[in-house]
Amino acid sequence: MKFAALDEARGFLSSNPDIDMIELFILDANGVPRGKLLHREELLAVYESGRPLPSTILGLTLNGDDVENSGLVWDVGDIDCRAYPLAGSLVRLPWRQIPTAAVQVSMHPQEGLPASIADPRHLLIKVIDGLKAEGYHPVMACELEFYLLDAKRDGNGRPQPALDADGGRPRTTQVYGLRELEQIEPFLADLYAACKLQGIPARTAISEYAPGQVEITLEHGDALEAMDQAVRYKRVVKALAHKHGMQATFMAKPFDHLAGTGMHMHVSIADAEGRNLFASEDPAGTPLLRQAVGGMLASLLESLLLFCPNANSYRRFQANSYAPLAPTWGVDNRTVSLRVPGGPANSRHIEHRICGADANPYLAAAAILAGIHRGLRENLDPGHPVAGNGYAQATELLPTDWLTSLIALEQSAWARDALGSEFLGVYLAVKRAEYRQFMAEVGEQDWRWYLTQA
Repeated sequence: MKFAALDEARGFLSSNPDIDMIELFILDANGVPRGKLLHREELLAVYESGRPLPSTILGLTLNGDDVENSGLVWDVGDIDCRAYPLAGSLVRLPWRQIPTAAVQVSMHPQEGLPASIADPRHLLIKVIDGLKAEGYHPVMACELEFYLLDAKRDGNGRPQPALDADGGRPRTTQVYGLRELEQIEPFLADLYAACKLQGIPARTAISEYAPGQVEITLEHGDALEAMDQAVRYKRVVKALAHKHGMQATFMAKPFDHLAGTGMHMHVSIADAEGRNLFASEDPAGTPLLRQAVGGMLASLLESLLLFCPNANSYRRFQANSYAPLAPTWGVDNRTVSLRVPGGPANSRHIEHRICGADANPYLAAAAILAGIHRGLRENLDPGHPVAGNGYAQATELLPTDWLTSLIALEQSAWARDALGSEFLGVYLAVKRAEYRQFMAEVGEQDWRWYLTQA
């Protein structure tokens, strides 16, 4: 694994003499950035010899609680594990009042033990390396949806859409509406400028199906680089929403009566020279593409917890909502889980439509690519593509509850082989702890349903 060279930090400091503070962050399995705020004079040492971080940093629940049976707490004395900067990740944060930069780190494979076994980025690298060893080079891109909310809650303490530029509260929206995008132009202008500064290829913006819901696509490229960009993009969106007096959320289903929020993952496989191995005049792609689809479908249930990692994730799965409900595939069909979009032959690829926007991009990509690798190795046949309404034709449905997905991953021999038992040991311990905490909490829905009826 390659980390950033010291000259990168020296060059950055020379070109940015005003930078005072450095945000050092690592992404945990829940997609939460955790780390430290360093002073300028501490940066070079991070590049030279890494930065010690506690082993527990990659074994925390979504709410930041230790998970004792993760193997990263008392068993190892919460040992320091060394993390090193990723090349190209040292960038300015132009929205900060104090001149600040950020640098993303990852655990060193050896010096970062035992935490390195739980590093999501390591898992993706492992899966990519397995494909490359057989001549397959994955290309990916993300489409990430999010909601822009008012920083203030309503009178009942519930989230509400952000005010528009006219000072009103949008109650409806025009999907693909241009006025909706015009109303958030100041936010979008800052977002695109920040993405350009940070080397994040943010492209098309679309107003989605609900007030304040936006989707921005990221350009395709090397799978690891594309997921690095997705991770940093989510941080930029949240930070700039805050700057503009709003809150950005990637929660899968923030409102029961409005559209859910997804992360569509686009994937193809190239050869060593960069030629698309899915390219075909046939809209359904090459036999290799169909094998890839077969592998993803065969692994879907066992991977679902990585695509939909939280209790709220499963509220997205509702009929006729453009969220997929079944292990299905089709050509240019948005009612299926795996869609082969139209377009020129050389652009042929698969759009994976299952992930919620709350998924960790590294883990979601790792599971997708591991499924593809399975399909290529086993020459799996996905069957005929669905034509027409995929919701009406579904004969098998995805589970719509968190526990079923958790158990499916726990019991999967394929996942242990493809993703590694050490990583899964930590990840499943964290998810089990979260499940217990979530189910033990009594709240408004319990009182509304059962207080007077039980």
